[in-house]
Amino acid sequence: MSDPERAMLLSVHPRFATAILAGTKTVEVRRQRVAAPPGTPVLLYATAPTMAIVGMARIASVQVASPGEVWSASRTSAGISRREYDEYMTGATSASGLSLEEPIAFDAPVPLAALRTAGAFHPPQSYRYLSGEDLRRVAAAAPGIEAALTGAVLAASAE
Repeated sequence: MSDPERAMLLSVHPRFATAILAGTKTVEVRRQRVAAPPGTPVLLYATAPTMAIVGMARIASVQVASPGEVWSASRTSAGISRREYDEYMTGATSASGLSLEEPIAFDAPVPLAALRTAGAFHPPQSYRYLSGEDLRRVAAAAPGIEAALTGAVLAASAE
């Protein structure tokens, strides 16, 4: 990573965010290629109706392959049925399986409204990278998570 403070903001349905933070879902699948190195901090944005950053995790590894290969490798860890997976992957030629570790649920989720008071904030459709400035805005919106963010960023930049 050229920016040692870079982290990923990942939009997920609330039920998947809950499962990731509980440790029962350890692989998040995406329809496109994701190129993030191991150790990258991931902030979890739970989509509507929650609309808040609810916690974070760290990327352990990323598998980029065909949808069938990603399913074979992640079916017991993805937290979805084969039917849901196939519906989601319809038309995709490539898929990514993001193995996540070290989930941390925030005591108080950071709501979208609070994120927007700290500056322009737009949750991604799938994911996007956050710069150090973006992370500082998130920390400003929710001072209670600053220690977790700082720890994640420092750990990622030390790797």
